Amino acid sequence: MQTYMANEAKTRFGEFLDKVQREPVRVMRHDRVVGVMVSAEDYEAMRAFYADRLLNAMNNAADAARRDGLTPEKMAELLADES
Repeated sequence: MQTYMANEAKTRFGEFLDKVQREPVRVMRHDRVVGVMVSAEDYEAMRAFYADRLLNAMNNAADAARRDGLTPEKMAELLADES
């Protein structure tokens, strides 16, 4: 992964965008990483991957709750405002 200083990324933005189409590019400021730029295609692929991962985790948690006897009624009782 290539690294650009933030000022260099700003002054060479066109080149920076071209590089991002081939691979992620790290952006640094004051000797620390402040961001990583990726292509739109890579970004959408990452979003889809993590959305699917979250959905699977939620479904697994719901299945485990049902196996342990959590019903909609018990859930409503647990979430009821007691104040």
